[in-house]
Amino acid sequence: MEKSNKFAWTWEVKEAFLDEYIKMHLEPWQEILEEHSKAGIKNYSIFQNGNQFFYVFECDDVEKAFGYIDQSEACQRWNAITSKMVKGSFDFGEAEPITPMGEVFYLK
Repeated sequence: MEKSNKFAWTWEVKEAFLDEYIKMHLEPWQEILEEHSKAGIKNYSIFQNGNQFFYVFECDDVEKAFGYIDQSEACQRWNAITSKMVKGSFDFGEAEPITPMGEVFYLK
């Protein structure tokens, strides 16, 4: 099967932080948007179902993009705030960092 250049994952946001998490993503810092673009991430969307969020974006080299994001000072500041809000971790050095979901179907 041909693969796309799309990547996706899900997070659950802790109920106590749900409103704050949504607000941050409705009003993201400009520098965060710029850093994701510099990393090669494009067509990035986040969808919500209750406290579960589904993230999908396109990227030609996801390992390089995640490496760039991991080294970004702005992204480290953003992640320090949002990491406390989610069940899981944005820290790529941890045992269970962001793990993209496996693609099982792609219609071009």
